[in-house]
Amino acid sequence: MTATLTAPAPVKKKGGRPKANREAILLFLPALLPVLILSVYPLIRGIALGFTDARAGLRVETNFVGFENFGKLLQNNLFWDSFRIGVIWTLSVTILQFVAALGLALLLNTNLKFRGVARTLALIPWAMPPVVVAIMWRLLLHPTNGPVNEVLQKLHLTDHPINFLGDFGTALPAVIVVGIWVGMPMTTITLLAGLQGIDRTLYEAAAVDGASTWSQFWNITLPQLRTVIVAITSLDMIWNFNSFGLVYVLTAGGPGGKTMLPMLFAYNEAFRYGNFGMAAAMGDVMVVIIIAFLFFYLRNRLRSEA
Repeated sequence: MTATLTAPAPVKKKGGRPKANREAILLFLPALLPVLILSVYPLIRGIALGFTDARAGLRVETNFVGFENFGKLLQNNLFWDSFRIGVIWTLSVTILQFVAALGLALLLNTNLKFRGVARTLALIPWAMPPVVVAIMWRLLLHPTNGPVNEVLQKLHLTDHPINFLGDFGTALPAVIVVGIWVGMPMTTITLLAGLQGIDRTLYEAAAVDGASTWSQFWNITLPQLRTVIVAITSLDMIWNFNSFGLVYVLTAGGPGGKTMLPMLFAYNEAFRYGNFGMAAAMGDVMVVIIIAFLFFYLRNRLRSEA
């Protein structure tokens, strides 16, 4: 008869897991507290202000008014004009920015000479503060001293200076061009990372089968980039719709409100006219609209991938 040796059962330490959980929470608190204090609390406070008549000033009584602010917004044509301009700005910048960034990413993904230098230069607009970018473009687009007008007149494309940022017909297109230039680097780098993750053997197999460059792009590159495209376009839409600093320094919403984005309108309502409650209500509406838009956008994109 042979004896069977069995390993001793491990001794369970009482209270081990609760202690580990407590330690994990303690380690997590230093990162969690700033988020709660600087992000979550202001968000909740801002949402709550939308249901009050809060105004600027010391010792000003604040009362709960329910949905009164939202009712006023529905009847405010200026707000709906700003929302329309915001939608045009967001869609134009996001779509054109993506197209330009995809082309640049495809170029930077080739065996380009000085490719590393080119990739570094592509990041310059993203590394610059929005205020600096806006001031630079104001100088470039200046109607009398700007180099853009000087080049256009030398090429005989126009016989008089164009006030790009001050004319009703050119202000919004000019701001859109600046927005594309500012946001394109981040989108480019993201798409470039996605391109470098595509298996090269897919292209080699397609080339052996006689697939053209366009066919490889349509049937390999785009399908492989779908996840990246959904992520970066969603983020771009949020960032662009919430744009403030760039457009504020460029035009401050002018001329005649032609570049008055929703965030600019809410800013003026709060800090120029002191209507904090109404401005917060505008912010609440914009948050709901962004969430609803992203919900339907992401749902449709994910369904198309299934």
